[in-house]
Amino acid sequence: MVEKFDAIVIGAGPSGNAATYTLAKQGLKVLQLERGEYPGAKNVQGGIMYAHELEKIIPDFRDDCPTERHIIEQRIWLLGDDNYIGTNYRSEAYNTDAPNRYTIIRANIDKWFSEKIRAIGGLQICETTVTELIRDASGKVIGVRTDREGGEIFADVVIMADGVNALLAKRTGFQKEVAPENVALAVKEILFIDPELIQQRFGIKEDEGVVIEIMGKVTKGMVGTAFLYTNKESLTIGIGCLISDFKKGEIPPYKMLEDLKNHPVIKPLIEGAEMKEYCAHMIPEGGFKAIPQLYGDGWMVVGDAAHFNNAAHREGSNLAMASGRMAAETVIELKAAGKDFAAGNLASYKKKLDESFIIKDLKKYRELPGIMHSNKQFFGAYPDEITSAAHDWFTVDSVDKRTKEKNIVKAFVKRRSVFGLVGDAIKLVRAMR
Repeated sequence: MVEKFDAIVIGAGPSGNAATYTLAKQGLKVLQLERGEYPGAKNVQGGIMYAHELEKIIPDFRDDCPTERHIIEQRIWLLGDDNYIGTNYRSEAYNTDAPNRYTIIRANIDKWFSEKIRAIGGLQICETTVTELIRDASGKVIGVRTDREGGEIFADVVIMADGVNALLAKRTGFQKEVAPENVALAVKEILFIDPELIQQRFGIKEDEGVVIEIMGKVTKGMVGTAFLYTNKESLTIGIGCLISDFKKGEIPPYKMLEDLKNHPVIKPLIEGAEMKEYCAHMIPEGGFKAIPQLYGDGWMVVGDAAHFNNAAHREGSNLAMASGRMAAETVIELKAAGKDFAAGNLASYKKKLDESFIIKDLKKYRELPGIMHSNKQFFGAYPDEITSAAHDWFTVDSVDKRTKEKNIVKAFVKRRSVFGLVGDAIKLVRAMR
């Protein structure tokens, strides 16, 4: 091992892998540290991978990347007690040689990405926990201390990609404790099932996939969503709510997941499937206002550790990979210019972010988390009334349609009041602009 590296990357998730690969590809001496037994060892869950950002990093990734199904249809469902109302978008245009999105099994993707890193000379050490950052007398980060014997490792810059907990940044005083209203706890299961059943039940062909995003009564009035993804030989199902709501409520996450699986709309889709894997993980949900300090003397933060997650559109992996790439490009540019890694120079990382879709999108929805967190009507009263209204409207009986309309309006007004309805609509429109 060399005595000193150009960069140390902590974490082998999407953001850490993107940063490490980008640095190694340019010939820099980079060390990636991962506390798991191997990259992806801690990840059993499925998810969504957005091709556009990965293609910027590895243009030919489709040649051997272990994706599951390319997504041709997006469904959005609002669940009631025994019904749902929703919408969907399906396009044959997504059946191309270069699909836009894929369902994935994270463990497989992380392992594949790490193999790509090693193939171009990146050095990885697993089963290694970074216990603290090493700083010089001026406070500049100059390396890391690990739990291995003689585990002090030095570098010009440290990129922290250690997840939403951002333990190193907290221990060093670069970040505060994450507020429970800014983090969701999600639980997921991988359900193995015959691929032919997947294709029959979701109306798709081999390698085609469907994503269902779910809101409504399944979250028991708490701020959160659920989801169902199709993989090649399995389904990924899960649900997540804010930790602050879980602390107040009496319903544990695993019980919410069981209720979701037994919902009359969901149960037929997963019938006959066998649960093989279960996991829980935290997701940053605070949006733009929860973004911490992103850089300092000798350090940068990327991915979930930087709270880069677009909850409004359920996007995370693309933000992670993009931020990891931008951090690495900042290092490469400063190296080429012969500049040091003081905060003033690393500010160019923040500039890249500000000019990218990451900050632009998060800034666009900056008020949305606060509205969702403070007004539980969006997860309580409204799902109740909307699904009830749909049931009444589509039920054919002797009641005339004008009377039905009046009854539906009366139900909403009774539940929320005219001023409440108008106020909620204005707040929501403003937050989405």
